[in-house]
Parts: sequence; C-alpha cells; structure tokens
Amino acid sequence: MRPLLSSVTVDLPRQQVFEFLDVLANHVTFTDHFLVDWTFSGPAAGVGAAARLRPALPGPPAWTELRVLESEAPVRTVEETTSAGGRRRSRGTYRLTEDGDRTLVEFSLEQVVMPPLDRLTAPLTRRWLQRGNDRAMARLAEVIASKRRTG
Repeated sequence: MRPLLSSVTVDLPRQQVFEFLDVLANHVTFTDHFLVDWTFSGPAAGVGAAARLRPALPGPPAWTELRVLESEAPVRTVEETTSAGGRRRSRGTYRLTEDGDRTLVEFSLEQVVMPPLDRLTAPLTRRWLQRGNDRAMARLAEVIASKRRTG
C-alpha cells in the first residue's frame, strides 16, 4: 500500500516546530481526535521515547505501541507503531522544511507489515487514517499558533 501523506505550514521557524514535535507527549494535543488513552515511557523526547495508545474506534481496544526510532534535529523524526501482537507495523515520518520564518511539516505514514485479514478492510482504514492525519496536521498548526499567542 502506498504511503499516506499529510502536510501543513506552521508559522514558526523549523527549530521551534521540531522541538515541539520531538516531545512525544505533545502529539496528544493534535491527535486526540483519533488516537486516545496515551501513556508514555522512556525519555520524553528523541530516540527511545515511547507511548501506548489506541485508535478511537468502536469495538474492543486495539492497543498500539509507538516508539521513536530516529530524531534528526531539526529535519525529521521517524516513529514506528506496532499492534496486533506484532503482526501490524507502520512507520510515520515527520519531515520539516524551512520556508523563511515558516515551516512545512510533511507527515507520511507507511504500512510496513499488515495481517492478511487487514487487507479486506484496508480501503476503509486508509480513508479513516487519511482524514485523521489531515485533521492532525491542521490541529498541529492551530496548537502551535495558540501557544505562540499565549507565549
């Protein structure tokens, strides 16, 4: 399956956006519309930061483990999620491109491993993830703008 892509331009320099994204707990502020019940372990930021969370979907909770694999300031972070007992894995990459005093944030989500039964629901899952990620990117810009206004 091809990667999902979402992006937003944020009115802050790249280093400041990176510093916000690098702290894993900050992700709750812009993803809690579709990812819930976050708990954290490991360092607060950078490689090794980890979380346990679940998608906000009906049915039994599908717990997911998320771990930051790479953190290259101020250019990108890479995280991997694992669920379904390790049978489902995805990789999310945030790329930050400087544009004057603004930053283009691009998020790509790639399925690395998918159980065979997931292929049946892949079109629905893909649409849900695309909408969730698009909204998350818009909310990221809103959260950062609000933090900038309040100092």
